[in-house]
Amino acid sequence: MTHGAAPTNAPISSHQDLDPQELKLRGFKAYEVDTAAGPSHAYRRRDFYKVALVTSCCTVEYADRSIEISTPSLMFANPHIPYSVEVHGDRLTGYSCLFTEAFMKENDRSESLQQSPLFKVGGTPILQLSPEQVTYAKGIFEKILAEQASEYLYKGDLIRTYLQLLIHEALRMQPTESFVQHKNASSRITALFLELLERLFPVETPSQAMPLKTAQEFANQLGVHVNHLNRAVKEVTGKPTTAHIAERVISEAKALLHHTSWSTAEIAYSLGFEYPTYFNNFFKKHTGTTPLAFRREAERVVEAQPAAIPDDQATPLPGGRS
Repeated sequence: MTHGAAPTNAPISSHQDLDPQELKLRGFKAYEVDTAAGPSHAYRRRDFYKVALVTSCCTVEYADRSIEISTPSLMFANPHIPYSVEVHGDRLTGYSCLFTEAFMKENDRSESLQQSPLFKVGGTPILQLSPEQVTYAKGIFEKILAEQASEYLYKGDLIRTYLQLLIHEALRMQPTESFVQHKNASSRITALFLELLERLFPVETPSQAMPLKTAQEFANQLGVHVNHLNRAVKEVTGKPTTAHIAERVISEAKALLHHTSWSTAEIAYSLGFEYPTYFNNFFKKHTGTTPLAFRREAERVVEAQPAAIPDDQATPLPGGRS
């Protein structure tokens, strides 16, 4: 796909038709699904969150659970949890939105999506829909597809709003449990670890240093042996404990560089690094760039956006309010 070309909303006929580089560049991709049934999709971890409207009968293998989908359902997938889909009919149909956490949190530093009951380990990733809910969800997905193909300058913000509508509609629903196999000890320990990790964020002040930084420290806090914690996390998520810690620290570092005026030394200390050089080396290892270079690029992107209308030029609302 040529950089800058308009996205296509044509149905995806094969999972191989989706260009992963496009998702990495923009942080978001929506498409209509119309895939011929074949071998089940590989049981593996993805690099993005997923909200899908599944309108075909299938079985989803999600972490340690097997979930049957016999009626139209919403599916919420976490990049940390491997899953696969086995289609029971001739085709897999529906809609799908793939996005990164950075895309959803572009304008704020709210809690991680991993804390949502829909995405967290041990949560309920499949929700069966009533006919009315199916109509509503289809309408939202169609609006997302239309907006994705539009030239509207702030379509990213609008798409985030539509995704939030889907998420909140799902949160209002009574979860429908259709699990063949329930959570085991590994999934419970992994859920506790990820929840404990998320409690450390967001970092609010430069003087607030992370109290837990290593797998051993997390294991001590959870009251389990570090080898047990590492095995459980790797079994459920496909990634080692240290990878989860590093990814979350990098995510917070980017947010602090983007949304605060803290010096790199202050950010380094708040994230548990003894010296700024350690933080610089860590950041470059995981992102390919330095903290200062990342901050300059973020500032350049912000400066390139249209200027907001000053408050004193805003159109007054009726009654003299502005």
